[in-house]
Amino acid sequence: MNISEVIQTLEAYAPLPYQESYDNAGLLTGSKDWNCTGILCTLDATEAVVNEAVEKNCNLIIAHHPIIFSGLKKITGKNYVERTVIAAIKNNIAIYAIHTNLDNVYNGVSRRMAEKLGLQNCKVLDPKPGLLKKLYTYVPVDDAEKVRAVIFKAGAGDIGNYGECSFNIEGIGTYKPQEGADPYIGKIGKRAETKEIKLEIIFPAHLQRQVISALQATHPYEEVAYDVITLANEFQQVGSGMTGELPETMSETDFLHRISKVFNLRLIKHTPLLNKNVKKVALCGGAGNFLLPKAIAAGADFYITSDVKYHEFFDADGRIVFADIGHWESEQFTIDLLFDILQSKFHNFAVLKTGVRTNPVCYFLWR
Repeated sequence: MNISEVIQTLEAYAPLPYQESYDNAGLLTGSKDWNCTGILCTLDATEAVVNEAVEKNCNLIIAHHPIIFSGLKKITGKNYVERTVIAAIKNNIAIYAIHTNLDNVYNGVSRRMAEKLGLQNCKVLDPKPGLLKKLYTYVPVDDAEKVRAVIFKAGAGDIGNYGECSFNIEGIGTYKPQEGADPYIGKIGKRAETKEIKLEIIFPAHLQRQVISALQATHPYEEVAYDVITLANEFQQVGSGMTGELPETMSETDFLHRISKVFNLRLIKHTPLLNKNVKKVALCGGAGNFLLPKAIAAGADFYITSDVKYHEFFDADGRIVFADIGHWESEQFTIDLLFDILQSKFHNFAVLKTGVRTNPVCYFLWR
């Protein structure tokens, strides 16, 4: 099995176009054409993780955080990033990062956090606009079902929890075949009038090439008439953070205890408690202070994230309990998520979880 097959699986789950503009997800070292000897899943690709991969005969590391983030001008080994890259290249280790694209898919980092907390009715907290397109095309009535089917198979037609969604209008199409044409219906030099179905089908923007290819390969006409428009609609399945509801309301203190138990925490930084019950919860794995206004607007009682600065805690302003549980701590279950994605696809292949705790933050608790 080549590394490219693993990459295809990951990018089908969390497409690269869903990453943020500042990000550097994707293959960072190595070649997709290499034969894969084993896969090691981790949050961070560090020197220790590269050494672990060598020991366990895994030549592919799948990391959440990109070890190369803002570019390298020199590789001299003067810092941990350069040393990790040198170690990976020296040992023929491929490193693939699946970062904010995994954060932004519905069944991504924040959803796994929500599942661990037992939240229900989960929704993306900040859905992204501009990621959807709509196809309009015109097909002879008798061929409409065949064309619809291949477009659906190419990945179009999903709206939330519904698949194979389309709108169909019957009308009359006209055209006059010119010299050199090979018309499916009609004759050269004579205007034809044909009963056609206008199909309207929504699809994720990054699938445009394969959707149009499927349409053109199946449509009976020599010249396929179609239009593609970009929608301003928010893509409800793609975006930052998540909201969900507890099965039963609980006190803020009890919920803090639940967070501590689920994430194995010995301390939690948070704003003053409001002496209210907790039902609706917002969360974001990793650094998520930017979503605090969205969490408040969504009516959440509690917002869980990490990397919150001192002055940013003030922004809660008595409207929500705002908790920082630590960056590594919030994303720790991402290793299990990566393992599950790959293990479900490659049942009989060596997919491993790192045994290295890569969290660079330590806590001194004085009693």
